[in-house]
Amino acid sequence: MRGIKAIEAVYQDDKPANSGFWLGNPSEKAKQIYCGHFGIVEEELTEREKQNLKFSVLTSEKIGTADIELAKALKSDLMWFSPELDPATWVHPEGKPMWDCFKGEARKSLGDNGVFSDTEDVAEVEAFDWPNPDYLDFGPTLKNIENAHENGLAVLGGMWCPFFHIACDFFGMENYFIKMHTDPNVVIAVTEHITNFYLEANKRCFDVMGDKLTAAFFGNDLGSQLSMMISDECFEKFIVPYMKPLIAQMKSYGLKVTLHSCGSIHSIIPRLIDLGVDAIHPLQAKAVNMDAETLARDFKGEVIFVGGVDTQDLLPFGTPQQVRDEVYRLRDLFGEKFIVSPSHEALLENVSIENVIAMSEAATE
Repeated sequence: MRGIKAIEAVYQDDKPANSGFWLGNPSEKAKQIYCGHFGIVEEELTEREKQNLKFSVLTSEKIGTADIELAKALKSDLMWFSPELDPATWVHPEGKPMWDCFKGEARKSLGDNGVFSDTEDVAEVEAFDWPNPDYLDFGPTLKNIENAHENGLAVLGGMWCPFFHIACDFFGMENYFIKMHTDPNVVIAVTEHITNFYLEANKRCFDVMGDKLTAAFFGNDLGSQLSMMISDECFEKFIVPYMKPLIAQMKSYGLKVTLHSCGSIHSIIPRLIDLGVDAIHPLQAKAVNMDAETLARDFKGEVIFVGGVDTQDLLPFGTPQQVRDEVYRLRDLFGEKFIVSPSHEALLENVSIENVIAMSEAATE
């Protein structure tokens, strides 16, 4: 039992015979290596797609037919197709980016000052030219989803909704964290505008493709290697009120909810479960308290885990046999509510195709 049936069994508590397997979304350079190994030809980007990628807070290139063929070659059970991840989705008549955080410039680093870095007045936030969901075109994503289904693959989807990261860009990371204390009303106003856009965008998205998804998938990296990036109090004040309606909306379409967050987020997992999160991705294996033993001990049976195959040391530097042994160990620890996948979905080019094949074989046998 593989593909759609395998993933639906994990999400629906149907006592799956095997753990599911997701390859993830390899980086563009890694994808070129893996596709080359299997003789898969990638699609070319259009000029508009290249322009959209220039301003994107996301790092993935075009996702399409080549990714589906690669997933099939590596026996991946599912695909992730977010309209926000597809540079063909945003069609602004004047070529403006979805999130113009840097006054027409692309971000160079997380510390770059955004347009609200010095803002102390909520009126400035209200006067900003916020994105219009009318410029979203879900056609390319819908085509990919239908193609994936024709090939027997499950799909995670919906808008990516990284409101934490978008707010971070609007202020600059350091300014963002400081303004949570010095200008909380400004931070709240910015976050409300971002979330309201995503709620409307996801409504339109799920109206078109909600019945074609195995689960909704959205992401906000809240952890560092050592701990949460913000305090529990700031999490409750600046994250929970905006995460809650996004999750409720996904649930209203009958979808299971998968949350992506890198880093050490062990301390908030009970709160995430309480908010309605059904699955957590990607289990950054080397982050504090995110090792498989700790997670299985504390939360096994309460939430689905997706990920956990270490991308910091094991996949780039281990042997294929070491990779297989680790996958077996993870499957034993987590049991039925588990989808084998890398501890970060964007595999880099330093992860060999031999180790990727070993991960796939151990996950799907």
